[in-house]
Amino acid sequence: MAASPEPAGQTTERNWLYAFGCRMSVWVSDIAAHPYAQLGLIIVCVSWFALGLDTNLLTAALSILAITLTQMVLNRQNEREAEARRRDVAMHAKLDELIVSVTHAHNDMAGIEDLPEEVIVELKEEVLGNLDQASGEPGAKPNRAPAQTG
Repeated sequence: MAASPEPAGQTTERNWLYAFGCRMSVWVSDIAAHPYAQLGLIIVCVSWFALGLDTNLLTAALSILAITLTQMVLNRQNEREAEARRRDVAMHAKLDELIVSVTHAHNDMAGIEDLPEEVIVELKEEVLGNLDQASGEPGAKPNRAPAQTG
């Protein structure tokens, strides 16, 4: 059963509100991460205790602040991870294209990032073994001509 589409006005309002919330979250987390903000919080707490004000109110306020800031940090971390994943997928697609396009490359190496780690290690050892055989000496690196520019 397909979800019914939202009315146009509601979607626009949600998008505007979501964008506003994202901007506010970035702004607040940038300010809260500044060393002066942290120093200011310590001064407020020490002053609160020195003046003998109700600690229950301070505890509640700091708890709410900590939970809010933690959520903001987690949201930004999630965005960074999504961006990193997108870059990784693009990089692997580019590498796969290069492997397939090179005449002497092993086409079975394209797409190995999806294999279990043990299989990748075996393939790497096999390639290094082939390099050792090609050079004639175990562990020796093959001579490669420097890349020409221009």
